[in-house]
Amino acid sequence: MGSSTKLRALTTLGLVALAGALTIFVGARFALLMLIGIGLGFVLERFGFGFAGPWRRWIRERNPQGVIAQCWAIGLTAVVIQPLIASQDSLIGAIGPVSLTMALAAAVFGLAMQLILGCGSGTLVNAGSGNLVALVALPAFCVGSFVGSLWVPAAVAATPHVPVDLTQEFGVAGSLAITLSLLAVLAALAAWRGRTGAINRRLLIAASWVAVLAIAHVLVAGQPWGVVYGLGLWVAKIALPLGWDPAGAAFWTSPVNAQALTQSVLTDVTSLTSIGLMVGAAMAAWRGVKGQPLLPAIRWPLYGVVLVAGLVLGISSRLAFGCNVGALFSGIASGSLHGWVWLVCGFAGSVVGVQIRDRLWAWGTRA
Repeated sequence: MGSSTKLRALTTLGLVALAGALTIFVGARFALLMLIGIGLGFVLERFGFGFAGPWRRWIRERNPQGVIAQCWAIGLTAVVIQPLIASQDSLIGAIGPVSLTMALAAAVFGLAMQLILGCGSGTLVNAGSGNLVALVALPAFCVGSFVGSLWVPAAVAATPHVPVDLTQEFGVAGSLAITLSLLAVLAALAAWRGRTGAINRRLLIAASWVAVLAIAHVLVAGQPWGVVYGLGLWVAKIALPLGWDPAGAAFWTSPVNAQALTQSVLTDVTSLTSIGLMVGAAMAAWRGVKGQPLLPAIRWPLYGVVLVAGLVLGISSRLAFGCNVGALFSGIASGSLHGWVWLVCGFAGSVVGVQIRDRLWAWGTRA
């Protein structure tokens, strides 16, 4: 038996053992969610599919391939989940509110994610593959998500927050027509203004797999793929034995969130898929498919910037009601107007973030 065959056999055996253990202790549904997360992490790492990186490549190089792949993945997901969610009372969409606070927070998130070249899913995947910058940023991201959850009630009270569900406003057919038309226009604009070839078969394959797994997530979890909530939940659970009282936090006294605090993270949907993302990315990197550091060695003061950026990512993602996954990907695919507002504001912030990052890293990597 060759080394590659042994590796595949061991990997398969490990996944079966993990799924079996989760099935025994928390149930088959949660085991499936972990496997979906692992699949997403493996695909994102192996094929280089993501959000922050493709935006940066468009801004700097006018490379449209990643943006087009994102549009393809969101479109495929939308075609399936919008009718499903509309027809099944047990399924809910990622419908977030639109507000001035939400728009500003999305722009801040877009800026900060370019400083570490990772959004919510990207930071988890990069950490799983051994990227040092992501490993430093991730704990701060988690803390920021928790802090942001404490600020959400005040933000909602400060400015009007209006959720707009396109499927309710225009019906499923109308919502899909709007969603797919806008995605097609965005992809066409990216290709038209691009300086390189528009089609990358490898990325389109990855995008198709991401869509399949995102659809499976809705069917198994009853809701679209998200990231940010689980990160804040981890810190909230750590804060409890340290003396934090959730009774004074409106976000954590809501029935769903209060229940999550008392249960295992292995029964939390976003925690399972987020852990799965890191495991899947580690598997892909371990097999030597990618696994190379995304950033060169940097001067130690820049790690302070990384920590601050991670904290800002967590806070802003909570105030923006999601990151590139929960707000942009799942929001648009669900028919939420806030997903489109997030995209515009997040991209605008990324334009500024790329410029800042290039200057910082030019100094920070100088010998």
